[in-house]
Amino acid sequence: MPNKVCFNNDYPEITNSEYLYARASGLIPSYTQTLAKGPTQHVKGIAPKYLRRGKGSHVWDVDDNEYIDFNMGIGPLSLGYTYPEVDDAIKKQLDDGITFSLMHPLEVEVAEIIRSTIPNAESVRFSKTGADVTSAAVRLARAYTGKNKILCCGYHGWHDWYIASTSRNKGIPELTKNLIYTFNYNDIQSVIDSIDADTACVILEPFVFDEPKNNFLHELREICNHYGIILIFDEMWTGFRIAVGGAQEYFNIKTDLACFSKAVANGMPLSILTGRKEIMRLLDNEAFFFTTFGGEALSLAAAKTTIRILKEKRVPEYLAEQGATIKIGYNRIANNLGMSYTTCKGFNCRTVVTFDESAGNPLEIKSLVQQELIKRGVLWAGFHNMCFSHTDSDIYYLLKCYEEILPIVKKAVEEKNIKKYLHGEPVEPVFRKIGDFNTKPKVVKVFDDFKPNYV
Repeated sequence: MPNKVCFNNDYPEITNSEYLYARASGLIPSYTQTLAKGPTQHVKGIAPKYLRRGKGSHVWDVDDNEYIDFNMGIGPLSLGYTYPEVDDAIKKQLDDGITFSLMHPLEVEVAEIIRSTIPNAESVRFSKTGADVTSAAVRLARAYTGKNKILCCGYHGWHDWYIASTSRNKGIPELTKNLIYTFNYNDIQSVIDSIDADTACVILEPFVFDEPKNNFLHELREICNHYGIILIFDEMWTGFRIAVGGAQEYFNIKTDLACFSKAVANGMPLSILTGRKEIMRLLDNEAFFFTTFGGEALSLAAAKTTIRILKEKRVPEYLAEQGATIKIGYNRIANNLGMSYTTCKGFNCRTVVTFDESAGNPLEIKSLVQQELIKRGVLWAGFHNMCFSHTDSDIYYLLKCYEEILPIVKKAVEEKNIKKYLHGEPVEPVFRKIGDFNTKPKVVKVFDDFKPNYV
């Protein structure tokens, strides 16, 4: 019998997953279209590799094992799987068509909704993936300023301008590599030290898990104003989740350009570039960013309904409440066990469980937790990506699992033999942690030493 969401006696049978995995070998590079969904992020031999269906906060793999999902499609499912109102909107639009030979009214309707929802969204452009719109934002910044260099902090997609800053930059010209540099989050001096006269923009995720400290984001805004640099927020994770209007609304800060995707259409492929009209107008005749599927109607119909629900049902507040229960509960369990080397942290809508190296290999410990959660019917990759369909019972069950699993982890750590408890190969590092981060331009600075004065 397939495993259910319960304290199962055995790990799930994953025969069909392994069969599909074997078929993909040599056919699909790295086996996956999305790295975070691939086999390197899950315990090999234990975790399922393919999911067939989902409903609300639960998913079923190809062997019919059931799990509570805390990955939620790696972010897009803000409401949950097969959310009825969104699916009805998609089906209704499907009756009329998907992609047309002229523009569709939804392009105007959803753009107006975005403008009224997101601060400083004076103009709006739609596309399909996050990498599309971050790359378009960088191009616009260069076009508007006449400068070339980019400073970034976070993960921004697969295109040359960003991947040139990472360790997986084979195939990218050296000229491109010399135009992208990185800085440390919450380290305003690392930004100032990296700026030169050819810096076009600063692009960053407003936060990943750590909170901005010492007015970091506001000081960044002030620095960009001072040097005539375009400030871009990559809001793939924060948009429509930390607040409906994203990080700009939550932190009361206005950027020049902002990029969105994931949560806006509850799983349908849609990304959005927004920003100041004087910059965005360059797309009229001077800079180029057009795509065949930018106006695809099913995703726009899904976004129109999703945004309405996010507002009407105050979804970001619900995500924060449920996420806080998990974070507080996990830390209480760990503290009661004297496990000072693990903590759950981050903004409540998306928290992460961390392990100190003092306890052993963090990836092995993470793998042990994941392995034991899978046995109990929970799909987990270290994070709690909250959706509106996560119920009180889902949260209560997860915490009951942690109460049973963390003593196992403690024992493994005390024995200094975590591998003994693993029944499969451990997970590998998340890509965003790999690369040559905090690289500085090798140039002579021409600016004065600027000190932000934000209060």
